Amino acid sequence: MIQKIKAMSRPKKIILSIVAALLALILIVIITVFAIWHNEISTVASMKLVRERNDDHLDGAVYTMHVKGDFYLNDFVEQGGVKNDDELIDFVTKKITKGLIDMSISDPEIGCSSFTAKTESGDVLFGRNYDFSKTNTCIVFTEKNEGRHATISTVDLQFLGMDVDKNVEGLMNKITCLAATYAPLDGINDAGVSCGIYMTYQGGEETIPTDQNTDKPDFTSTTLLRLILDYADNVEEAVEIASSYDLHDSAKTSYHYMVADASGRSVILEWIAGTDSTDNDGGKRKLKVTYNDNDSHLGELEGSTDYQVITNFIIEPGYYEGSAAEDKKGFDRYEKIYEELSKTNGIVNNEEAAMDILAAVGRRTWKNDDGNGCTVHSVVYNLTDKTMMWIPNENFDDTDAVFTFSFDAE
Repeated sequence: MIQKIKAMSRPKKIILSIVAALLALILIVIITVFAIWHNEISTVASMKLVRERNDDHLDGAVYTMHVKGDFYLNDFVEQGGVKNDDELIDFVTKKITKGLIDMSISDPEIGCSSFTAKTESGDVLFGRNYDFSKTNTCIVFTEKNEGRHATISTVDLQFLGMDVDKNVEGLMNKITCLAATYAPLDGINDAGVSCGIYMTYQGGEETIPTDQNTDKPDFTSTTLLRLILDYADNVEEAVEIASSYDLHDSAKTSYHYMVADASGRSVILEWIAGTDSTDNDGGKRKLKVTYNDNDSHLGELEGSTDYQVITNFIIEPGYYEGSAAEDKKGFDRYEKIYEELSKTNGIVNNEEAAMDILAAVGRRTWKNDDGNGCTVHSVVYNLTDKTMMWIPNENFDDTDAVFTFSFDAE
């Protein structure tokens, strides 16, 4: 009887050994996956829906995402950046998903407005409207790393391939959103530097992207903004970054940028060659830098004020022959913002008052001169306090739609 029992236990031991080996293998796989992707796993897990969509109002869903780790930006800089979206996608795919998951990044055709101002107490503000069409949005938080700043930025998720008519669902879609760090449209860092990107429609009848090709390293439209947010302590350092790279716009579009810092200084960065009708070779363009305290060549109003405004036309005098207003996309919004700011010499009561100026040129109420259907988000960055007030889809009267963020709170 004893021998029989022993004989029966032998296959059980074999089965138990196999199960133990499988469990050990599974444990090894789990440990390996976590060791390789622990930052990415934490980042995906942090993605949170903070406002539901409202398709009747062209409102997409709004998410927040807290990025763990350095998302390989130092590697991006060390390799000399990238020259186009395909190279950027290749870099992000290899680094973040180790080549296992395809990703996509594209640049938008957008019409936007920004301005700088100060509060009555002296805080420096940077306001921005992002005008486009219904989309899902993510507010992305990145951590401070050695030599780099913590940042908060806004990303349009349709440029990562997300369906504008659906919420971001499923693990694969959320993994794709890891690429959001390389596609910011505006943001602020913990040094009080803020930056935004705006389309310029350069090249006469056909928009021609900037495509510089010298011996400098390279960046694309949104990666320039990312480098400024992560590495710039002030406006001067932002200009130095922009000057040190070749810019490669993509998606057959062209852009300029506004950068501001907590000192109250701001700058507009533009890449131009000749006039709008002759500026049809993106490789010939050179960086033109216009500071808020050195812009009297733009006009009496600009020269007599310290605040600065940007929309969707090149501000450099003479770029449009005859200075025809009809050739300047967003010139009506530019005039309206200056009109509002000049009433109080660029001094507003608070962030809410700055938001009122953004509301005055929102897509739903303002003459739609660029074909964009709505203002996707409006944000006022306080560069002194390093805080932000963010409102989606022109829901200015809905208190539940007002989001405030700060680095201390994160």
